[in-house]
Amino acid sequence: MRVEGAVTSLTCRGQDDQFFIGTNKCQMYRSAYATFQEELVAVCHTEAVNDIVFPEGHSDLFVTCSTNDIRVWYTPERLERLRVTVPNVTCHAVEVTRDGMVIISAWNDGKIRAFVPATGEPMYEINNAHNLGVTAIAATRDCKQIISGGGDGQVRIWNIGEKTQKLREVLKEHRGAVSCIKINKNDKEGVTASLDGTCVIWDLVRYVRKQMILDNTLFKCVCYHPGEYQIITSGTDRKIVYWEVLDGSAIREVQGSLSSSINGMDITSDGASFVTGECVVGAGERRSY
Repeated sequence: MRVEGAVTSLTCRGQDDQFFIGTNKCQMYRSAYATFQEELVAVCHTEAVNDIVFPEGHSDLFVTCSTNDIRVWYTPERLERLRVTVPNVTCHAVEVTRDGMVIISAWNDGKIRAFVPATGEPMYEINNAHNLGVTAIAATRDCKQIISGGGDGQVRIWNIGEKTQKLREVLKEHRGAVSCIKINKNDKEGVTASLDGTCVIWDLVRYVRKQMILDNTLFKCVCYHPGEYQIITSGTDRKIVYWEVLDGSAIREVQGSLSSSINGMDITSDGASFVTGECVVGAGERRSY
């Protein structure tokens, strides 16, 4: 019998003729004494999960990223369907294009990598996309442009052709790493959050700043309200804040956590509820509103 990683635990299944094996690669196997053949029953990332995304309009599949790999999961059976491994690097962010044909990903070695969702085969790489690593990524709804953010604070727009990937524009407003990027439904406006305490709303037609939001926090996440007249932000100050897109003024503030930074957030399509994820020492916590 061969399993992935070093065996760290063994246990028998009551009076049954089966036993379970755990490894340091976060894999759990089941085997019968009679056959002594391993069967993989559970698996997860070995490091922190940095991003999670569902393809638009689909709830059966979702994609996660971490150190060394990207994984595609099948929701009804709670099983891993695909693993894309890139050794010795960390994927900070992942996105699935609206047509479902490409997984694009942001890596700490400064590269943007694209993969085929069905097979995990590489489609293309954009080398030296950002000097201090690619920290955030998003794709336009027409699938013709990628917007990336880096540890250098720059926001870059890339034109994606059938066989070409060309830098279209460089936007320089942030002074810290870009942590999150969202694009509105008509691809004409986007918002970026940064660890420098700013969120910038961009005109993606003229490639200029429309509004800048300043706050005493390290912004970790941002999302558009479905009506797109407001954005919602959160970060290390543990507050969830609604802002007007038109003038950047704060509208509403909610205490999102009592003790820890809020690292992720998303909102339902009708705007009635949103969910946040926070970092707690020794555990992870999710809150719904």
